[in-house]
Amino acid sequence: MTTTLRPSEPLQHSAGGGRSRAYDICVNSRRVGSVHLATDPQFGAGAGLIERLRVDEPDRGRGRGTVAALAAEEVLRGWGCSEIQISVPADAAPALSLARALGYTERSRNMVKEAAGGEHATLAGVATRPMTDEEFAGWEAEARESFALSWMERGVPEARARAKAEASHRELLPAGLATPGTAIRVAVLDDRVVGHVWTGVRELEPGVSAGYVYRVEVDPELRGRGYGRALMLLAERMTREAGQSLLGLHVFADNTPAVGLYESLGYRTTYVNSVKPLL
Repeated sequence: MTTTLRPSEPLQHSAGGGRSRAYDICVNSRRVGSVHLATDPQFGAGAGLIERLRVDEPDRGRGRGTVAALAAEEVLRGWGCSEIQISVPADAAPALSLARALGYTERSRNMVKEAAGGEHATLAGVATRPMTDEEFAGWEAEARESFALSWMERGVPEARARAKAEASHRELLPAGLATPGTAIRVAVLDDRVVGHVWTGVRELEPGVSAGYVYRVEVDPELRGRGYGRALMLLAERMTREAGQSLLGLHVFADNTPAVGLYESLGYRTTYVNSVKPLL
């Protein structure tokens, strides 16, 4: 039997050379599932996405998903993509095993927890307050640069990493501190800013709105003293005050201290994000 992909819609084009298309997974022309392919709107046309790959129940366990994933790679290679990204639910053990077998490497995780809102860690001499307009300009430029560098350090080409940083900040902070749903607070010790936490509200999945920690940072000289935990607990209170009960975040898998902190605070992994180069 031959497993192939058959387009189920016309090829869609977007600004900047982006593409997307839905396909049926077929075995000898019989539909057994579906998959959606796209280029990443933030990373650019060189980064492909395999989205919503699903094999119908009666045809699972027969290698259909493996062949479909390999066929999807060929389609994206033909679109000029140099890498493929996938996001797999953390509880989908067969899909995670398939991704590893096909050569995908975990790059990051999406995590979520119920925002408690009641507990609030306090540290001697440390106060928190909203970021000022005067502080925002310098902070925003540094945050954008740091975001780009964090991707570059993990193998993303500089142009692609900077494009993602620019796109993310345009989307998330279109009106700066006045952006609806946005809150940025600073931690101050002896009149010195020693940390920041940036939260907002976003849709984690269709119909599920939640608070979101976009960035938390502590002065490198003061890390390991509880400031990060205190800021994360502050983020929970901010989320509750914004009327949300869930709080999500994104963390790079190799950032072991951050992953450990989030797990100790009760965050659970919801999606594992992996990448594979297209040679």
